[in-house]
Amino acid sequence: MKVDARAFALPLALIVMAEIGARAHGPSDSLAPPSAIAAAFLEALSDGSLLIATRDTLASAFAGLLVGGAIGLSLGVALGAVPALNRALEAAIELTRPIPSVALVPIALVALGFGYRLEIAIVAYACVWPLLLLTRAAVAGVEPRLIEVARALRLNPLARVVKIVVPAALPRIFVAFRLAAGVALIVAVTVEIAVNPIGLGAGIMTAGQALRPELMLAYLVWIGLVGFALNALLVLAQQRLFGRAAQVAEAP
Repeated sequence: MKVDARAFALPLALIVMAEIGARAHGPSDSLAPPSAIAAAFLEALSDGSLLIATRDTLASAFAGLLVGGAIGLSLGVALGAVPALNRALEAAIELTRPIPSVALVPIALVALGFGYRLEIAIVAYACVWPLLLLTRAAVAGVEPRLIEVARALRLNPLARVVKIVVPAALPRIFVAFRLAAGVALIVAVTVEIAVNPIGLGAGIMTAGQALRPELMLAYLVWIGLVGFALNALLVLAQQRLFGRAAQVAEAP
C-alpha cells in the first residue's frame, strides 16, 4: 500500500500546534504536549506494560474476529445462496442487528465473568454483522452467467457454492473482513474501558485515574497506530491476493 508523503503534512502541523498550545496553556489534568506523550510512550514501551496490554487486546480482538467472522461468513453465504432462507430470517436479523454490542456487556459479565471470554464474546457478536451483511450481498450479486455455468456442469448446490459462488464473491468478502477487523479492535478497547480490566482500554483508564494525561494520550495514539498498521497489512494482503479485483470490490 502506497502512502503519499503529503498525507502526513496535516498531522505534523497539528502536532506542532498542539505542542505550542499545550506549552502556552501550562500544566493540565486532561491534556499534555506531544513531547510529553512521546516520553510517556517510550516509558510504557521500555517497561513492557504497553506491549503486554497490546498483546491482551489483540488476542481478544483476533479471537473474537475469528469466531464472529466464521459465524457471519457461514450465515452470509447461506443467506445469499438461498433466497428463501434469507426471506425467512430477514426479520430476525433486522431485529437483532441494531442491538449495540456494548449493551450486551452486563449479560456477558454475569454469564462469563471478567477476562478474555467476556471480551471475545462481545467482539464476536460485533463482528458477525459486517461479515454477514456484506457476504450476503456479495454472494447474491454473483454474475448470473456463472450460476448458469455451474448448472451446465451439473454441480450440486453445495459444489456450486464452494466452487463457483464463493470464489467469485471472495474479493468483496475480504473487504467485509477488513471492516470487521477494525470493528474488532474498536469493540475490544471499548469493552476494556467499560468493564474488563485488561488490555489497552484498561491502560487508558488506569492512566486517567492516576492523573497522567500524557500516558493516557500515549495509549490513544498507540491504538491509532495499531489500527493503521492492521488496516495497511490487510490492504496489502488484499492487493496481493486479488490484484485488480480488489479495486473492483471496493468500488461503490
